[in-house]
Amino acid sequence: MSDEQTAQVSVLGAGNWGTTVAHLIGQNGFRVKLWARKPELANEINQLRRNSRYISGLEGVHLSHNIEATSSLAEAVRGVPLMFIVIPSQAFRSVCEQLGELVDPSQLAVHATKGLELGSHKRMTQIMLEETCLRRIGVLSGPNIAREMIEGKPAGTVVASRFPRVIELARDHLKSKQLRVYGNTDVIGVELGGTLKNIIAIAAGMATQMQLGENAKSLLITRGLSEIARLSVALGADPMTFSGLAGIGDLMVTCASPISRNHRVGAALARGMSLTEAIDSLGMVAEGVKASQIAFELTCELNIRSPLMHGVYRVVHEGLDPRAALSELMNAAVQDDIDPSLVRAATGSAPGTGSVSRGPHG
Repeated sequence: MSDEQTAQVSVLGAGNWGTTVAHLIGQNGFRVKLWARKPELANEINQLRRNSRYISGLEGVHLSHNIEATSSLAEAVRGVPLMFIVIPSQAFRSVCEQLGELVDPSQLAVHATKGLELGSHKRMTQIMLEETCLRRIGVLSGPNIAREMIEGKPAGTVVASRFPRVIELARDHLKSKQLRVYGNTDVIGVELGGTLKNIIAIAAGMATQMQLGENAKSLLITRGLSEIARLSVALGADPMTFSGLAGIGDLMVTCASPISRNHRVGAALARGMSLTEAIDSLGMVAEGVKASQIAFELTCELNIRSPLMHGVYRVVHEGLDPRAALSELMNAAVQDDIDPSLVRAATGSAPGTGSVSRGPHG
């Protein structure tokens, strides 16, 4: 690249979503560095304009020529004003540890990882703050099936940050006739909404495979949203976030789409596969598997009722038959699931909520 063509943005992680984010930015005319762990994948992207490991079977779709892939993390981030970090949740800290020696506080970073760290239960922005000097950070999340977006189909997404400049710069690189980008200040809610919905998507995949019908899926989605909001608000989220793209929007698409990774894991489990077989058949990370364990631990610790997420945990990690889990859910006593704290927060009467504007929620 010449000096005039030097990349102003980098994407760390060349999985299906990271590659898609880089492609969307490249299509907007920006030069973008894409970091891939494996040199052979970087070479394939640069020479053939494809990523056969994660994005395959798309006739006539070639990755943007504005993408330059590299297997050098230092090369990818050096001097770049804006980074998108798209690393699986359980590898996120190790990459941030490496970034700690390569970045400086002037750089902005947005992660697009829908998961929490095992053991610590920490969100990705918390890990970024612990392991790097980056402070102007944010999160990208929403109903974004990578395959549809790389095919050019329309979508919307959310960038959440406490820093308006992060939202502004991320939006400038991502927005297009294909993609609408909304801003939000509720980082906690957007991170948790994108993480916890994966658990409900596993349940939806089971329901689809068992041919339980649309009524059952509607039940799973609505009760799942209630459980997501209940846990997230207890962890500091704004309940209104879950009425937008990063909440109900993301939950709907991942529960409905048969190409959603977590949906496919649920369907595989309902077909009688073991968890190992289901993951191996997928060939990619399904964040809902780890998220179900973390949510189980958090809800037990906080004494939060979440029968649906607990049921998914037992199927995924304890080998409970999906049909037995469904029977338990349907036979459980119905309780009043409208948490008074959610009602107070939504109406602005809870302590600390007041009438402060939090910006568009998408």
